[in-house]
Amino acid sequence: MKLKSSITLEQAAELLDCKYVGNPDHEITGLNEIHVVEPGDIVFVDHPKYYKKALESAATTILIDKEVDCPEGKGLLVSETPFDDFNFLTRQFAPFQKWVGERGSHFKAGKDTIIQPNVTIGHNVTIGDHCIIHSGAVIDDNTIIGNHVIVQSNVVLGSKAFYYKAKPNGRDRMHTCGRVILHDHVEIGAGSTIDAGVTGDTTIGEGTKIDNLVHIGHDTVVGKNCLFAAQVGIAGCVIIEDNVTLWGQVGVTSGITIGEGAVVSGCAGVSKSLAPKKHYFGIPAEDARVKYKELAAIRNLPKIIENL
Repeated sequence: MKLKSSITLEQAAELLDCKYVGNPDHEITGLNEIHVVEPGDIVFVDHPKYYKKALESAATTILIDKEVDCPEGKGLLVSETPFDDFNFLTRQFAPFQKWVGERGSHFKAGKDTIIQPNVTIGHNVTIGDHCIIHSGAVIDDNTIIGNHVIVQSNVVLGSKAFYYKAKPNGRDRMHTCGRVILHDHVEIGAGSTIDAGVTGDTTIGEGTKIDNLVHIGHDTVVGKNCLFAAQVGIAGCVIIEDNVTLWGQVGVTSGITIGEGAVVSGCAGVSKSLAPKKHYFGIPAEDARVKYKELAAIRNLPKIIENL
């Protein structure tokens, strides 16, 4: 998430009432999670296991729970509760905005776009030309929809990210301030849900077609001309490259990559990154040829045992 106007390290420390290390005039231009940070961003870290990753990331300001050596050109914000303070900053710069009626502020729709009755549209939404948005769809704040896009009934675009921090008294949700972006010629089937990025974007590439009752988690990036059948479930922060096919009820764990042109058969469970241009199935999903041989061997076990 980019800030509308930058702030300094000293100003951020004043907002959070915390100590800072570095040049007080060090510039902060955004806030992001570790996997999407850019120079100018703040990233938070609250576990020693991830200190090195955060300090060596592209982020130039680190919100951290322990004072450590500050890398050259970066700034530290030292806080007892980095998660809470990061949440505070995102709410400060991207606060929740109440909707009034079925259309938010600064809504734009392009030429020959059809929006059916009972569609709810949030703030700062942009819809391109020649689109059809069917009845019952909910398009949350900051969503961007390209041209020639079809959104079927009861789709939710921009639902809040499923991201929680365990606390002694329960779990706190990370404030969602990212977006959903649908590129040109995308189709989203009825009842499907696409979560907004926590601070970045959940992106569906040009020409991708998504069936009914599909869920796509926060910050996932889907490539061009992919095909997802009904009841596919994709966790957050997944990268799916171009021309991937996921058949019905495939489940995909978070933080992995599915390579270009891969095909995953129905009901498979994808628990690790998959190489491009191969066919997979099973739980966990493996090369289909290997899996078929394993199944054939299992079917032959009774005969093998009888002959012992």
